[in-house]
Amino acid sequence: MAKEIICLVCPNGCRLQCEEQADRSVVVTGGKCPRGEAYGREELLSPKRVVTAVVASTSDENPRIPIKTDMPILKKYIFPLLKDLAKIQVSVPIHSGDVLLSNYADTGVNVIATRTVLQ
Repeated sequence: MAKEIICLVCPNGCRLQCEEQADRSVVVTGGKCPRGEAYGREELLSPKRVVTAVVASTSDENPRIPIKTDMPILKKYIFPLLKDLAKIQVSVPIHSGDVLLSNYADTGVNVIATRTVLQ
């Protein structure tokens, strides 16, 4: 059974038809560029997302600091990551780009601050 996925790689927004074969290969049709085929394959077999959120801080002026993952993480790790982020409090000063969590769950993905908060 084919799954329709809207490609997000370029502005075309192609409607891709992605179907997994018995040998775990994926047939992707409907794309206007070769990047769509790679996107459809990855989205069907191992979808990933960049996670953005906020974490608590010790700052009175900025009690929440925005964060994000430095690269996409497998979707199966998103909710566990968000639960873990809800438990942490960052001490200021913190600088944009500082790594708050390194190599989350051995995925190679780091969580970084996206705002500088000095006090």
